Amino acid sequence: MSSVPTGLQAFSVEQQQPEIEDSGRTQRAEWVLNSPDPPGLCHELIGSIKETVFPHGNKHSSSSKKRTPRKCVVSFLQALFPILSWGKNYKVSNFKNDLMAGLTLASLSIPQSIGYASLAKLDPQYGLYTSIVPPLIYALMGSSKELAIGPVAVVSMLLSSLVQKIEDPVADPIAYRKLVFTATFFAGTFQALFGMFRLGFLVDFFSHAAIVGFMAGAAIIIGLQQLKGLLGFSHFTAKTDLVSVLESVFRSLHSEWYPLNFLLGCSFLIFLLFARFIGRRNKKLFWLPAIAPLLSVILSTLIVFLTKADKHGVKIIKHIKRGINPSSVHQLQLNGPNVGQAAKIGLISAIIALTASIAVGRSFATIRGYHLDGNKEMVAMGFMNIAGSLSSCYVATGSFSRTAVNFSAGCQTVVSNIVMAITVLVSMELLTRLLYFTPIAILASIILSALPGLIDINEAYYIWKVDKLDFLACLGAFLGVLFASVEIGLLAAVTISFAKLLLRSIRPGIEELGRLSGTDIFCDISQYPMAIKIPAIVIIRVNSALCFANANFIRERIVRWVAEEQNKMKENGKGSLEAVILDMSNMMNIDTSGICALEELHRKLVSDGIQLAMANPRLQVIHKLKLGKFVDKIGRGWVFLTIGEAVDACLGSKFDSLSSC
Repeated sequence: MSSVPTGLQAFSVEQQQPEIEDSGRTQRAEWVLNSPDPPGLCHELIGSIKETVFPHGNKHSSSSKKRTPRKCVVSFLQALFPILSWGKNYKVSNFKNDLMAGLTLASLSIPQSIGYASLAKLDPQYGLYTSIVPPLIYALMGSSKELAIGPVAVVSMLLSSLVQKIEDPVADPIAYRKLVFTATFFAGTFQALFGMFRLGFLVDFFSHAAIVGFMAGAAIIIGLQQLKGLLGFSHFTAKTDLVSVLESVFRSLHSEWYPLNFLLGCSFLIFLLFARFIGRRNKKLFWLPAIAPLLSVILSTLIVFLTKADKHGVKIIKHIKRGINPSSVHQLQLNGPNVGQAAKIGLISAIIALTASIAVGRSFATIRGYHLDGNKEMVAMGFMNIAGSLSSCYVATGSFSRTAVNFSAGCQTVVSNIVMAITVLVSMELLTRLLYFTPIAILASIILSALPGLIDINEAYYIWKVDKLDFLACLGAFLGVLFASVEIGLLAAVTISFAKLLLRSIRPGIEELGRLSGTDIFCDISQYPMAIKIPAIVIIRVNSALCFANANFIRERIVRWVAEEQNKMKENGKGSLEAVILDMSNMMNIDTSGICALEELHRKLVSDGIQLAMANPRLQVIHKLKLGKFVDKIGRGWVFLTIGEAVDACLGSKFDSLSSC
């Protein structure tokens, strides 16, 4: 056998190596170009609904193909009613904890519900009704173990401020109540639709910063409105802005107010705040702030009854209708003249209720170490509010103060909500007559004692320190609610949040990349100054979708960078720019305006003798670029899987052109 000379063998290996690398690079580029088509819009929509209804189904598993109709029904029911899943393993020891937590929760819910009903401009029994049906429905459909359901101060105030602009609760209480139930029905419908179609991102437009500002502004307005009950005013403004409320307070102080109301209310307010302080200092005494409102109601009712204080100007609740929730189906005004207004109020209430409730539920779920599905929560809250609107309830949601009490009392599951609802129901049957002499000033003091938890100064300072634009949304919501109205506050917060989002969409992050020495890692040269630029090549990463809002900005920015780089190279005598590589790994999508911008960029670069290459385009992006024929325009050989391969190809092309010269 004749042997091949060593020199020729080495030359052959060196010659074959680039060919092997080129072959591998070409194959990987074909992976990018021949990637499967993304799912269509209808397919994604149907898939999202299936994922909500059948969360445990895995379309990729072989077992999913063998699913029988019975298993599908069971999976559907378990997804819709989580209690069917964990209820099989429910233990007596869990019930003992849930029983104590539920009873503790009821002791707080009864007085708070009566107070929040007055805040919503409804009779006291409607607050109690809202603590019966919605918690029972949520117990069947909800997935949070700790969330306590019922009326809350902010939503109560929101409803009353919006509905009373259409129907006067004093002049026509029946029409006002019908509109509240109709708005509640729409709120539940919107919430359920948000969850079913996975539209939870709509709620996220009302940002955390906006919620902090809105809650603080609402707390101050609610507190000022409680001066009516605390001072015993008979006439008070229906407006919610700070100036109108203060004017009404000073006007009433000169004409009518009863010192006994103020004395009684302030005495128990001090007691409630002291109980709250003790409960925070000593976690073992968590039950003290929980039962303090009920103790206040009992003691104040006894004081008024024994001293006949109602004969001396102390205003009392008087009659509370007893019995279970009556049907309110016939009171819904789905064909009335105000149905559009009711839908708008329902949408606003739905968003505020969902935002606050999901935030509370997730915070406690994190403590317990489990995940809370926001879309499932929306569906559960939607159905509970729809059921509530049919049974004389207004919008219910998760309460932070009651959830904290429920958690501290040792609840294990949502059975504590069932115990609480049954306790309130029994109280409605047996104890409503005993509340006849309960002073209204006590309800005001109970609401006032719950308001400090809504004003989070430390969080507002944290927002200011971290993100000034976020703080602007927080401040806009706060000042809007405080000095204008609830709607203006919400509008200001959402407008600022949208402006912030639009600003970041129009001016997205665009980075020039360099290679870290000794690696194949490419990163932003402004963040990592040690990264080295590739000679005669500009590598650019776009950190957003390329769409109509930012396409021209991105194109102009790239053209300007290229021009600056060319000028630098000419000044330094380093030749000319050979290629521009677009890293598309962070470009999630592209539209027709984006494709047009790329075409203009490509024509500009070609006219200057510069090659355009693309690295790692996402599935949606490469699919649309192929449909738009842009891949054919730049050449299929200039689409790569990684930046490193794109750089090697550009350098190889440059070497070949120099060799041919």
